[in-house]
Amino acid sequence: MPSSLLHRHSRRVPPPVVSGKGSWLTDAQGRRYLDACGGAAVSCIGHAHPRVIEAIARQAGAVEYAHNSFFTSEAAERLGDLLLERAPAPLSRVYFVSSGSEAMEAAIKLARQYFVERGEPSRSRIVSRRQSYHGNTLGALAVGGNVARRALYAPLLIDTTLVSPCFAYRHRNEGESDAQYVERLAAELEQTIAAAGEGTVMAFMAETVVGATTGAVPPVAGYLRRMREVCDRHGVLLILDEVMCGAGRTGRYHAFEAEGVVPDILTAAKGLGGGYQPIGAVYLSERIDEAIRDGSGAFKHGHTYNAHPVACAAALAVQEVIRDEGLVERCAASGEKLQRMLEERFSGSAHVGDIRGRGLFRALEFVADRADKRPFDPAEDIGVRLKAEALRLGLCIYPGSGTVDGVAGDHVLLAPPFNISDGDLELAVDLLGTAVDNILPPASRRRGGAA
Repeated sequence: MPSSLLHRHSRRVPPPVVSGKGSWLTDAQGRRYLDACGGAAVSCIGHAHPRVIEAIARQAGAVEYAHNSFFTSEAAERLGDLLLERAPAPLSRVYFVSSGSEAMEAAIKLARQYFVERGEPSRSRIVSRRQSYHGNTLGALAVGGNVARRALYAPLLIDTTLVSPCFAYRHRNEGESDAQYVERLAAELEQTIAAAGEGTVMAFMAETVVGATTGAVPPVAGYLRRMREVCDRHGVLLILDEVMCGAGRTGRYHAFEAEGVVPDILTAAKGLGGGYQPIGAVYLSERIDEAIRDGSGAFKHGHTYNAHPVACAAALAVQEVIRDEGLVERCAASGEKLQRMLEERFSGSAHVGDIRGRGLFRALEFVADRADKRPFDPAEDIGVRLKAEALRLGLCIYPGSGTVDGVAGDHVLLAPPFNISDGDLELAVDLLGTAVDNILPPASRRRGGAA
């Protein structure tokens, strides 16, 4: 039927979804789909959780909206308290927005205002990484390294500097140890900051575990600690983007907990509200809070829906469910099960080059030849075809293309709810295996070691 909406693809209308329960969605034709990706790693506690539904109704019945230049709300204050209880020092304040892109925009502005308040207005440049993604607004696109998403809008983007990603499967040299790889990347960052000019770089930005652009790529051991050391030596802030990988998704509440660092600014979003309401958050360290408080006294930024009461009430309920039901710990355990299932199912595939991730944030990278890691021709649209075939089979997966260099390479992400059952995990892997077998050549089923 015709649609009045501008959908993501102008020539086709997606099937209407009419209900969701747990890890499952149902469309208008009554077809059920196992949501093994949470949309875009959003639905962390599944669909239709009664505690969250009740919290939304209760808040909407009390007060649905009040501008935060006039009022705060109990929901926002309680959510802030809960988040900071789980945040290590020196993170000391939290600022609520309506999306991950908004969170990244706010993080950029916070970094800039911090240095202006300190009397260092020459610091305005951000260094981030190729093959990264930080959001779809112009500022967030500018600091991201997603080639396809940036291309159309390149003339509109602010000037930023991109350095190499930490992507061992693709970019660690043959014979190079993790430690040597880390030192090479640290030297690159050091040289990049120096080349930009002393006192001009304000922040280095990275996804703790890279999400959509390359597919659940964790940093190698010691990488973020070395980046932190380089930043500290040059007076540069460390901004970590955990919009997709945070709030428990990797089996720790904050993905950076596994890395032995704490950022100066942290962003979160998708798993914060679990999809029940649009919400994002920016955490800031005490020194940034102090610089603004003791300087101009106000963050020079704002949106109409900052700290929206209903959104905060929903996120508070989601985070209480995660805490009360032990879902971060469950995510860690289920993530290990999922990794084993994926290795068992795909270890013999000639076209699965890497199986990676943490917690319930896992990805398969597909290759034309596993021996030399050669990607498929982009014209084959492997990721798009796998998504369509999986959906036909009743499985939602999150595909990505341009995995290798922004043009070539394909992967799929799995990011199911933290409380998914073992049976549904097994079904997801089985359906994905069928989709891969149906789309990729028969040679994909050969014997081989674990990828």
